[in-house]
Amino acid sequence: MPFDLSAFSLVDMLQCGRAVRRAAAPSQSMEEAARAVVDYLYEECFTASSEPHRCVLIRFYKTVPFGELDPSRQDFARNLLAGRTPRPDMKCLTLLATNGQEPEWRDPRQSVGHRAVPLPSVQMVEQAPMISQLIKEMGLEISDVLAPDPTFVHQSAGKTYNVFHVPVAMGSPYIPAQIEFVEKYGVHSVIGFGGLLGDGELFAVIMFSRDPIPADSAGRFRNIALDVKAAIHPFARPAVSIDLHS
Repeated sequence: MPFDLSAFSLVDMLQCGRAVRRAAAPSQSMEEAARAVVDYLYEECFTASSEPHRCVLIRFYKTVPFGELDPSRQDFARNLLAGRTPRPDMKCLTLLATNGQEPEWRDPRQSVGHRAVPLPSVQMVEQAPMISQLIKEMGLEISDVLAPDPTFVHQSAGKTYNVFHVPVAMGSPYIPAQIEFVEKYGVHSVIGFGGLLGDGELFAVIMFSRDPIPADSAGRFRNIALDVKAAIHPFARPAVSIDLHS
């Protein structure tokens, strides 16, 4: 059922959440589920004018340890490290699914700069404004994402995280590529939502909208995050364990 991001109501939230779960239900892998989520959201965004595809771009990310990436993504991340040696446990913000206005935005393998972004340290993440602000506005510390503590992950089970919200993308320090992306494609607002899975990995969906998204509409995506988490949960690794004897 189509929904309007500029007036995303409580009813819209409930219907969208159920639809996201249904769309991802036939999936056989996390990437398939992520793709189903992104495709559903991309196809169902509209405005009062009923124009389709009011989102310029929607992307689904998940952190993955470098050692668990496929060789192609490892090479991509290694190139971004500019000579630094990657650790096997170094988190990489990995693009699992994408859909958007341009053909190359519909396949993660064609992404120029986002296939697998290495997160080697808190200091390095702080230099990536959108990533660092996304993590902080969700209510997490960057260190929680780079090296999740089992006790913290356990205590966070079922938690609803805050939403990354940029009501006006033009001129925002948190949205890069202002001229070639924000201005060129008319991006007005951005929202990002997600959370931590049971294994401590972060997942996040980021939506770049042509329409203004007010705070109350953006806030309702906190609940959509729980539906997305439920959709991809079957494909996550087992939850991290807590050593009661430590």
